[in-house]
Amino acid sequence: MATETLWGAPRIHGELLHLGFQVSERGVARYLRSLRPWPKPVQSWKAFLENHRHGIAAMDIFTVPTATFRVLHVLFVIRHGRRSLARLGVTASPTAAWVIQQLREAFPFETAPKHLFFDRAATFSTEVISVIRSMGIEPLRTAFRCPWQDGIAERFVATVRRELLSSRLGQFPTRAPLRSRTRRFPPSGSSVRCGS
Repeated sequence: MATETLWGAPRIHGELLHLGFQVSERGVARYLRSLRPWPKPVQSWKAFLENHRHGIAAMDIFTVPTATFRVLHVLFVIRHGRRSLARLGVTASPTAAWVIQQLREAFPFETAPKHLFFDRAATFSTEVISVIRSMGIEPLRTAFRCPWQDGIAERFVATVRRELLSSRLGQFPTRAPLRSRTRRFPPSGSSVRCGS
């Protein structure tokens, strides 16, 4: 009764008296103290992101249709601390080997973050996860259909689609113009400020 409804000792004592049980309120309080262990403080997701933002990066893949009705896949790795792009790659067919190579180029010479967020895309296979662990990074997959868990990456995709691709949709016949255009975005020396 006490753990389900969170009643305190006075309320439980009164209810027990109504039922005909003769117990002291102090006895009920002693029993409740031994019954309820204090919960351990749990860090919320927002607090985790704020406390560890300089040691977090995220990667994701989004698609861009071309003028020839082909689909190009853009992989990006973004650091949460300054929201700067660590890597941006374009391919017609992403594979696990290609993703692994992009990660190696994104984090050269022991510059890897402590945590790497990514979604549940099929390209991020167990082979990719094992390479991420071998680089000393803790892989963190976001939950199914929960884009809010990695809002910075999702806002980056929205920013690229809105500012770079919305007026040029279908103008990229091959991946070369798309790659050169996305490499110039954002302007060099600036960090990516993902708007709402």
